[in-house]
Amino acid sequence: MSTPSATFQEVVSANGKYAAAFGDKEKLALPPARRFAILTCMDARLDPAKYAGLAEGDAHVIRNAGGRASDDAIRSLVISHKLLGTNEWFVIHHSDCGMQLFTNEVISDLLADDLGTAQFDGKKWSNPKHEGGSVAGKFVHWHTFEDNARSVLEDVQRIRSHPLVPKQIPIYGFIYDVKTGRLNEVVEATAAGRPAV
Repeated sequence: MSTPSATFQEVVSANGKYAAAFGDKEKLALPPARRFAILTCMDARLDPAKYAGLAEGDAHVIRNAGGRASDDAIRSLVISHKLLGTNEWFVIHHSDCGMQLFTNEVISDLLADDLGTAQFDGKKWSNPKHEGGSVAGKFVHWHTFEDNARSVLEDVQRIRSHPLVPKQIPIYGFIYDVKTGRLNEVVEATAAGRPAV
């Protein structure tokens, strides 16, 4: 059996400290107390608890690469409302997003060549090794985009028009600025997400 990595040990140690000070969090209810959900990117620079003023138990936070309204993200939002009572949703993309640095074709070609981590020189992605990959990446829609505000609008529109999304839920669109920490509303997206009552 291999020795656990330093990262593994750091996570387990941090969890021990967290659990020791867990307090009365066991009493938190299953439904989010503030009754809203955020769909945002997995980028490590984003801390939704901090930028949206959340405490544990306040809101649902759904994350994926790009914060895109994929089928699975919409599945989570529908569950969030239907079974857990959220009644407002935020779609929050961010500046300097890695999803703008490649296309579906680029990533599928990289994966077909090699499954290891690729390198980016500021202009182009490349594989340092060429040990064989898989063409399976050609059959995945990676949800890349070029225009950030447009991608927020598209995601809000996709959620708004989904047959399982109730028309009375407002959906707001924002872009988080990784240089200032500010949420900047995409007014057109919020308008597209207005509830129909």
